Amino acid sequence: MLMIDGPREQGMRCQMIERLQADGIANAAVLCAMSKVPRHFFIDSALINFAYKSNPFPIGSSQTISNPYTVAFQSHLIDLKPGMKVLEIGTGSGYQTAVLLELGATVFTIERQRELYEKASRLLPQMGYTPNFVFGDGYDGVPSEAPFDRILVTAGATQIPQQLLLQLAVGGIMVIPVGNATEQRMIRIVRKSKTEFSREDFGKCAFVPFLKGTVND
Repeated sequence: MLMIDGPREQGMRCQMIERLQADGIANAAVLCAMSKVPRHFFIDSALINFAYKSNPFPIGSSQTISNPYTVAFQSHLIDLKPGMKVLEIGTGSGYQTAVLLELGATVFTIERQRELYEKASRLLPQMGYTPNFVFGDGYDGVPSEAPFDRILVTAGATQIPQQLLLQLAVGGIMVIPVGNATEQRMIRIVRKSKTEFSREDFGKCAFVPFLKGTVND
């Protein structure tokens, strides 16, 4: 893959950062991380002129790359500090994964779609990013690596998976879209103790469904 990130692409990325600031994203670490990740590497080359617009785009397997505001907002909500151990549910294109790595996290990222898993597993190392890739069911998480300081879910769940709650460290944060086909809410959960969790609602959102199982085709 020929990867070019020249003045034109960098200029478009600067404009994206300015739009995020205008839309209320003030987290300097998140803005800095997103300013470093070439979003156009993660989408079809035919869409390069639109790569930094405020839109999601299809990436295959009925999945999408989230619009930049959604990536910035979720990255802000998990309140990530360098060195933290993060579980990302839904690798997708790998764009959010790259942002988490730029924020200094140790990232375990799980993907159920074989095509997307293999594509991200090739692309991210080419870009110098080295997360821990897992092919599997996001509902199961990665119990062998638990507990996680942060868990970020990038698909809409009908309910909060108990297995993921159990893999969250005490004091840890999970951000997950919850709802149905007509309405989803962005939920942030903090694990207060072994048995106690707090929950905050950060408004409406729209994500592809959080599905169970793996797809090997």
